[in-house]
Amino acid sequence: MSAERPLRSAPRPSLRRMPMYLRCLRALQKTSVEWVSCTYLAEVLQMDPTLVRKDLALTGVVGKPKVGFQLSGLIAAMEHFIGWDNLEDAFLVGVGNLGSALLGYEGFGQHGLNIVAGFDVDAAKVGSEIQGRQILHVDKLPGLAQRMHIGIGIITVGVRAAQGVADLMVSGGIRAIWNFAPMRLEVPAGMIVENEDLAGTLAVLSRRLAGLSVDLPVVEPKAE
Repeated sequence: MSAERPLRSAPRPSLRRMPMYLRCLRALQKTSVEWVSCTYLAEVLQMDPTLVRKDLALTGVVGKPKVGFQLSGLIAAMEHFIGWDNLEDAFLVGVGNLGSALLGYEGFGQHGLNIVAGFDVDAAKVGSEIQGRQILHVDKLPGLAQRMHIGIGIITVGVRAAQGVADLMVSGGIRAIWNFAPMRLEVPAGMIVENEDLAGTLAVLSRRLAGLSVDLPVVEPKAE
């Protein structure tokens, strides 16, 4: 594998598949296996081997013919490609049920995310600790974000408060927002926003459960 090879740009579907590959590879790493092939990953994940090969090629990793990829090297290349080899500090605003659950999710550490504090306006929560994180009043967010160079903000408040929280994050120099509020935020150009539409996903799930049709994403056909 060539560690100096420049990384390519990646389409969103490929990026969304990378964590799935990593889960499989990390599970394999717990065994005595040292090499892995695209064919193996495709079989385990029930995917087209050609699609898997294209996704792995985006990381710049190079395998050996008829052998595959050195397992630890592939994991390192994939983690670097999606930015999980360095922890990014984050602030979370809104420590209700969803926010508290996210604060307690230990898997974020493996995914390059470190939620260092939570924020709220509820006097009963401010000053307390939830899942080992200190809960502060949201008014303190901009100043702390600037001093601590926080890069990511997570919004788990309701619709009415979401835009105001986003504005505070922008004023604090936060560059990326992970938004769980069911609305589109207005942010300056260049700001990164990823929206998690839980209600929309549930609507698709409910329709499919009822046996109704849904236009699903097109999967690339297998190579002949």
